[in-house]
This record gives sequence, C-alpha cells and structure tokens, in this order.
Amino acid sequence: MGGLAALARADGHSVTGSDANVYPPMSTQLEALGIELTEGYGPEALDPAPDLVLVGNAMSRGNPAVEHMLNERMPFTSGPRWLGENYLSGRRVLAVAGTHGKTTTASMLTWILEFAGLNPGFLIGGIPNNFGVSARAGSDLFVVEADEYDTAFFDKRAKFVHYRPQVAVLNNLEFDHADIYPDLKSIQTQFHHLVRTIPGNGTIIVNAHDGNLRDVLDWGCWSQTARFGLAESADSDWQVDLREPGGRELDFIRAGQPVGSLAWSMSGRHNALNALSAVAAATAVGVAPDQAVAALAEFTGVKRRLELLTELEGIRVYDDFAHHPTAIRLTLEGLRRSIGGARILVALEPASNTMRGGHHINELAPALMAADHVWIRTSEAMDWDPHEVLSKLDGIGRARRQVDNLLDDLDQAVRPGDHVVFMSNQGFGHAPQRFVERLQTRFTAS
Repeated sequence: MGGLAALARADGHSVTGSDANVYPPMSTQLEALGIELTEGYGPEALDPAPDLVLVGNAMSRGNPAVEHMLNERMPFTSGPRWLGENYLSGRRVLAVAGTHGKTTTASMLTWILEFAGLNPGFLIGGIPNNFGVSARAGSDLFVVEADEYDTAFFDKRAKFVHYRPQVAVLNNLEFDHADIYPDLKSIQTQFHHLVRTIPGNGTIIVNAHDGNLRDVLDWGCWSQTARFGLAESADSDWQVDLREPGGRELDFIRAGQPVGSLAWSMSGRHNALNALSAVAAATAVGVAPDQAVAALAEFTGVKRRLELLTELEGIRVYDDFAHHPTAIRLTLEGLRRSIGGARILVALEPASNTMRGGHHINELAPALMAADHVWIRTSEAMDWDPHEVLSKLDGIGRARRQVDNLLDDLDQAVRPGDHVVFMSNQGFGHAPQRFVERLQTRFTAS
C-alpha cells in the first residue's frame, strides 16, 4: 500500500494514508514523499472525504474507517485493482510470485532491467537498496511483486489475478496464509488462476525443483515455459552452479551453455535460484543473459532481507523479514555456509497470522538448527507454547515476552565474531535498531 501511495503521488494526486502501526522503512519513505500518515483507523483519517479510497487487505468490516467509508458512500476500490487498471494496463508486466523470495527476486529483476538501460517501473513489497524506494512509474516495462494473499474484504481473489503479466516468475509454492487458505490445494488453485491470465505468447519462469508448482502447470498451461534450477540436481532450461558452498560465486548456464559468472555480496542457494529466475525473466524481455548476470554484481540487496545494520568490534547485526519456516531455514543455512563456524544468535518474533497460529510449529525447530542460540519473543496472540520448539533445540533457546528482557539477554551473550539476526515480518518493537544503539553505547564507553 505504501508503494501504491508513492505511485499515486508521483502521478500528481494528493495522497494520505493510515495504518495501525507505522514504522520504518516504509514510514520514512512516505514522509520523504510528502505523504501524510495517520496512526490508527479513526474516521477523521477520511475527513475531508477523498475522491477515492484504496482499501488494503488488512481492513475488514467493523473497522471504524471502513464503516465510515461505507456509511458516507465514498468511492472505493482495492489496491491491486487500482494498480492493474491505472498502471499495468498497456504495459509489459513482469510479475514475481511465490511463497518465498518475491521481494528479493523482484528487486534483482528490476535492477537488471535498470542496468540494461530500460528504466523499468516497479512495485515491490520492500525497499531495494539500489533504488531507495519501493515503487516508481518508469517506462512501459513494469515489475510487480505478485502476492497470493487475498485482495480485500470485498474481493477474496488473490492479488496477482489483477496484474495480467506477460512474464511470470513462479519461484516456489508452500502452504502459508492459514488465516485465509484452508489447505495447500486452495493456494495452488489461486496460482492456477494466475497461470490462466498469462497470454500464449507470454512466458512462465518456473522452479524445476518445486513439485507443487509442477502440479499447478499440469492442471493446464497455455504459455511458453522455462524451467530453472540448481545445476547439480535439476534437468532444466536455466541452471546455476555454486562454485563455493556459500553461494557467493556462481556460474549461469542456459540450454547447456555457459552465459556468465558472478561474484557478489549475496549468499545462499535460495538467492542463487532467485538470481537465476531474475536472469531468465530479464532475458524473456530482450536483455542479453551475460548482461543480466553482470548486473547482479552491482546488486546491493533489499532492506530487511538479511540486511546488515552494523558491524561493531567484529559483531555483525542483521535485520531479516522472516514470515515462514522455510524462509528462516534458507536464510540461516545460507549465512552458516557463508561464515563457517562463527556463532549465529537469532532473535525471532513469530508475527505472521500463520506463524502465530502455530500452523508451522513442527517445521520451526528444524528451521532454526543452523543457529547457536535462539530467543523467541512470545505474545498473547500466539496459540502455541514456544517451549515446544525450544525443547528440540538442545537447550540453546529461550522465550521472552518483553523486548527489553530479550535485549538484556543478547547483551550478556554476544561477543566479538558473532552474527546476530533479528527475524520478524513486523516491527519487533524496534529491537534491531535498539540493539545496535546498545552496542554503540557499550563500545563508545569502553
């Protein structure tokens, strides 16, 4: 929604917005654009009445602002529909979908197109460091992060059915969003709805390792397809070979022929696959593969995607947007391969509806195995006992409800050479920034 606000502002509209919990980096981006933010959902946020209200999918009946909007008969629509009708119609759309890696892959793809001089427009659910903003209008090419979550309280279709892409990246598919989808098949159905919107002369870039996506395409596919995967284990059109375990040096292969090598700052097999799918998607709109690979050497990551906040006295502190056990596992395994035997300290806030509901409790302990110490922030909204997870971690974990207590524990435990990773898809009480401030105070005093 913040990105949509930025697009509307750039188009000359007067834009205001409201949210229950406004925090960086999106809040600072919107403030820099001159977009007024209101904390909370009182009717006053819609006074005077706007010409159009874009309703986010977090809103539901009973919300004071929603009820006021309906009672006053204000014109309203959903963000995805507004985007599809106002920015994507008539453009060549490249949509990046999947349970994990959408933001990072969309950011990589956008940077490749920018590097190639194509001035893409984009809407991404994070802030790519290469751009410093999450959205811009750009040229006739437009990259959109394509989310499978539902559109609005009045439109229960997945967001991505509004986007009508020419090129679609399908990175992976797992069960998620248990608050709206009862099972995996219902999510696969939404992905197939996306597949049905892609033209015959369009292209689907699909993960060759993912059986759930394979099933989706088996239900019916009318577009060109290109499969991507790891060179060691996938029979695919596009392959990536990791020349060192951490994934910092990669070779790219297309149809059995090398197309480029890459040394970069990212790590992990998941990011190698993200990069491969981005290269394949850029090639589908005319970028030379070797140029696409070369662009990634200058890719500088995304805020809150294992974002390095600071390094002080050999202690590295990261902020990571964690929403699912698979994403947690891949991030920590990638970091482990990259740093070897150094200690990893993890502070986890299970904040998504699915994580709080305990739907992934059996996968969470295995996802954290690469860490040396784990703290889980508890809350009243959690429907499970964190000790069920911590008991499987051989005594390396602790549950804390108060952020201050969790930070006190970290203060006592951390030592030079450690990698401290804060993982949450919400604000975590500003814990990462507060911990950095503690370290700065400690080492300044010493």
